[in-house]
Amino acid sequence: MTEAVLCMTGVAKRFTLHHQNGAELSVLQGVDLEAHSGECLVLDGPSGMGKSTLLKLVYANYRASSGRITVQHGGAVTEVTTADARALVALRRDTVGYVSQFLRVIPRVAALDVVAEPLLEGRERSDAARTEARAEAARWLTRLRIPERLWALPPATFSGGEQQRINIARSLIRPRPLLLLDEPTASLDPANTRTVVELIHEAVARGAAVLGIFHDPEVGAEVATRRIDMSRYRSAA
Repeated sequence: MTEAVLCMTGVAKRFTLHHQNGAELSVLQGVDLEAHSGECLVLDGPSGMGKSTLLKLVYANYRASSGRITVQHGGAVTEVTTADARALVALRRDTVGYVSQFLRVIPRVAALDVVAEPLLEGRERSDAARTEARAEAARWLTRLRIPERLWALPPATFSGGEQQRINIARSLIRPRPLLLLDEPTASLDPANTRTVVELIHEAVARGAAVLGIFHDPEVGAEVATRRIDMSRYRSAA
């Protein structure tokens, strides 16, 4: 068995509804899950099963209500549920990549620099480093069929499918041991969907652990090495 990059033990998530007199909505309970290097776990289940919530717990957009979430990389272990802000910044920079359904960027930054930025995080920003990062970003934009005439423009002006491809390039350009994918192909045409499937296979082949949500059952079936039935973690409360 390969190394467990992600371990979730007894994880639960409850939301407090402050506009309803503090009532609690229990979304997930008893999540026991491991993701190993070199596998792609596809989270299965209809809307409302907590699939996106689970990814956000791993990325610490949400804090778990109980349980432990640990991420291991290079011999170091980060306890996500208790990590401080500095540790989470380092985790997201070096270890965990996250493709959400939305692209959030500074409005006036060019697409080329949006994609290149992760390669510069935590490193010396010399002219040579910027040139190298932009060259790599250009390769990713080309592969994902973003026309060169758009590279100098801010992604906020792009179509939904173009923004999603920028999001994918930005999130995957820096190899990380753990990738979280929330419907990465939802806005894409067949050709670009095929490219994303290839990128997922390449990430798994180099040893990344991948957790993914896919609206297209054919895509899910093609990339999955293991499937997780999220109904087992759905709270009845």
